[in-house]
Amino acid sequence: MNRPVLSVLVVEDHPTIARQIVDFLDGLGWQLDHAGTGALAIRLATEQPYDVVLLDLNLPDVDGLQVCRAIKAGAPSNVPVLMLTARDAFEDKAQGFREGADDYLAKPFDLREVALRCEALARRGTLHQRQELRVGPLTLLAREKRALYEGKPLPLTQTGFSILLLLCREHPHPVSRSMLVQHLWGAHPPDSDALKSHIYTLRKVLEQASGRRMLATILQLGYRLDLDGNDNG
Repeated sequence: MNRPVLSVLVVEDHPTIARQIVDFLDGLGWQLDHAGTGALAIRLATEQPYDVVLLDLNLPDVDGLQVCRAIKAGAPSNVPVLMLTARDAFEDKAQGFREGADDYLAKPFDLREVALRCEALARRGTLHQRQELRVGPLTLLAREKRALYEGKPLPLTQTGFSILLLLCREHPHPVSRSMLVQHLWGAHPPDSDALKSHIYTLRKVLEQASGRRMLATILQLGYRLDLDGNDNG
């Protein structure tokens, strides 16, 4: 039986372990990218689609659980995350699953099992991946990076779409400024207050489409979609 060719992001800061994983999976003919930091992992995973993300929890810059949350919130598709970690206590595993992990493998592990779990997660992702996200009158087509309001296209920039996608995924909860900045630019945000400008433009587009204020500013928290007309921020 022919094995599928998968696109995998390996997030591991230990050079020897990373090389072992990459070499083994590359030997299967898979397409591999490697990130040694959480910031790079978030940038790669939110810029391009992967079949699976292999995520080590112990990273030098950002906790792996935060990386998992950011990838789940910002990836262009609902990519499965397989956590690889020495934290094998039940509570560690439970927290990993609560933060969005799809599977969990404790170190040390057999690389053959890593490959088998990747294949299983990729099959599951293909079967259950949501191509559309519907939140009230909004429809977001993640793969096409298009947004509709009551079936009519919204004139959004790519950055505006990325912001709206994160707001829709988190609705009805607010999204913090820091989470948005991390989602858009990773560890290298622009010097100017670019986020405020993008929020302003997105707010105007939504107001023109709906006839009311749909993007609320929540003081000391961030921003949230207001689909009921109750927020005055």
